[in-house]
Formats: sequence, C-alpha cells, structure tokens
Amino acid sequence: MSDTNDDFFMNTYKRTGLVFASGEGALITAVDGRTYVDFSSGIGVNSLGHNHPRLVAALAAQAGRLIHVSNYYNTPTSLAAARELCEATGFEAVFFANSGAEANEGAIKLARKYGSSKSTDRVKIVTLVNSFHGRTLAALTATGQEKFHKYFGPFPTGFAYVPADDIAALEAAIDDRTAALIIEPIQGEGGVYPLSIDYMKRAQRLCRERGALFICDEVQCGMGRSGAILASSQAGLSPDVVMVAKGLGGGVPIGAVLARGEAAKVFGPGDHGSTFGGNPFAAAAARVVLAELGRPGFLDSVAKKGEAIMKAIAAWKHPLVASVRGKGLMIGIVTSAPPDTVKHLAMEEGLLVLTAGENVIRLLPPLVIADTEIEKGLELLKRAFDRVAAGA
Repeated sequence: MSDTNDDFFMNTYKRTGLVFASGEGALITAVDGRTYVDFSSGIGVNSLGHNHPRLVAALAAQAGRLIHVSNYYNTPTSLAAARELCEATGFEAVFFANSGAEANEGAIKLARKYGSSKSTDRVKIVTLVNSFHGRTLAALTATGQEKFHKYFGPFPTGFAYVPADDIAALEAAIDDRTAALIIEPIQGEGGVYPLSIDYMKRAQRLCRERGALFICDEVQCGMGRSGAILASSQAGLSPDVVMVAKGLGGGVPIGAVLARGEAAKVFGPGDHGSTFGGNPFAAAAARVVLAELGRPGFLDSVAKKGEAIMKAIAAWKHPLVASVRGKGLMIGIVTSAPPDTVKHLAMEEGLLVLTAGENVIRLLPPLVIADTEIEKGLELLKRAFDRVAAGA
C-alpha cells in the first residue's frame, strides 16, 4: 500500500490527491517532486510561510524542554505569550484554545454569561448573513449560511441573523434580550467581503447604547492578514471581545479569546477550559509570529503586497473577472467562471488558491511571500483564467 493512500480518512473533504512533503516560504513541494506557489497558506494559517527558520528553531527548542502541562500550572512560554498577545492587541486578558471554532465557542459562552448575569432572558446572539464562525455546534449555529446547517439540527436556540451593512436590520435585531453582536470585519468564507467602516462603527455604538457586547471574529482576518494586527483596530473599532486563531501559530494549532473591560472579568474558575489550550509548544509558535508581526515595516509590507496583487489583477481587465476586493493579503476575486474550475486549473498550472462564497476565488498567501513568488503566482493564475475563457 502506498503512502499516498487516504482510505483511512473519513470522507469529510474533497481532497485533490496532492500529497505534500516539504515547503520553503511560499513554495510547497509534493512527493512527486513538483513545486507549487502557495496562495492559500493552509487556509490562512501559515502566516510565516513554510519552514520559517525562527519558527522551526523555537519549536525545536521548546519541544526539547517541555511540550505540555495542564492549565493548573503555568510555564514561562505561556505566560510570555499571553502578555505579548495582550500588549500587541491592546486587550486585557486572553483565553487560549486550539482553533477558531473553539475560540468562537468560548466567546459565545462568555457572551451568554455576561448577558444572563444582567437579565435571565438576555441571551440572544446576533450574527450576520454569510458569516462563518466554525463547525462546532454553537459556532455552526452562529454561522449565517444555511448550507452549513443541513443535517445537523436541532441547533442551540437564541441566535438571530441580519444582512451585512444593513444598520436598520441591526437596530431592529439588537434589543434588551441581546447579549452580543458578533461580526467578521472581513467576511472570509462568505466571499472576502469587507464590511463598511461606517457600518461597523455604528454597530459598535448601538451595542454600547443597548448593553450588548460588541464582538469581532478575526479568526481569518486577524494577526496581520489585513495589514494590521487586527482588522478591527485598523477600522478604528474597540471591540469588547475578539477571537483569533489561524495565523496566530504559524501552522501550530492555537486560538484565543481576547477581552477587555467588563468582558475580561466575566469568566470564573470552572466556567470554561481547554486541555491543550495555550500549552508551551503552541505558545512558543505564537511568540514567534507576534515577534515577526512586530518587526518594523512588516505589516506595511503586507498591505503593500495586497495592494499590488489587487492592482495587477484589475489591470488584466479579464472578461471572467468582475471585480477584486479585500484588505492586505486577504483577497477575493469575483468571477463569472465556476470558481472550482479556476481552482483546479490553477493547481494544474502549479498554483494553490481557495474559493469562497458562491463566485469568489480567495487568495491568502503567506504574509512573508516574496515579490518574485507573487509575480509567478499571478502569472499562473492568469493562465488558469485564460484556460477557462478558452474552454479548456
């Protein structure tokens, strides 16, 4: 039996058949020796690319000392990661989990305790249509896309959905029974859709006026992806709670719930937990990512690279490209072509891309991607679009 056989996996993914063996920066090499330009970075996870030397060194050193202890105890690495993450984001307290879905579950629990402590019926969570918050049951319920709900009911009660950028609908939804509003500043799975800054500021103000927590899910758009540590701060917002994951560990599983003000004091001992959350191995990875994001000019370079990619794609004036949108290195190409076809042909050309929503090609390159890798990737992507246009 070959080492490319995947019969032992449950059938939960439409796998491509590619088996990868190694990587370097924004390049990743399959077991057959072919190298691909990676515009997906593990769905926004490999923020420092593949085989980043400082990340590899830190993980090797930490593994040689201590990989895991329970959260009944602290380690120097975990204490440092908590402090550095709070300092980098401006929040007061953090809860570490292992993924974005778990971070969102923690935030939902935090919001429910916050609301019910004010009034027994203040438990409603409002989210946006086309949002995506994860695949655990409560996070899935918070997700405002019906296609993800099929087969998995009955769902937890107390969730409501409103269209994005519709302040009138939001004003109607947030009432004295609302514990929290959860938004993605840039909707990822929903189609790489940045919410308008005016809408987000009015939503924050509305939450403050009506006593609901204002929560931002930055699992995908946070940790440098938008060209800032947090997309919410980039927009001039001050959420009560923010969730991050994906790029925080540079490939090592870690998620976090960040809170400030009254929200930082909601949880007490026993209210929430995570066996593996924030262990020293994952914390070591997060510390390297935070250090890299803090390097002078790093985030500016992310913003500039993203602008250059979007400008280059727009300059194609390709008949199959309706528009391009996003922030930093979180980019969506709205296309009239079948996105899965473009994705498949791009892979044949030697480029890994993603899809999102109904008609969007999603680009999430590593934040460290080199200009030459960008140029090569765009060349391959245009070839894929050209092949679709030619009927290939």
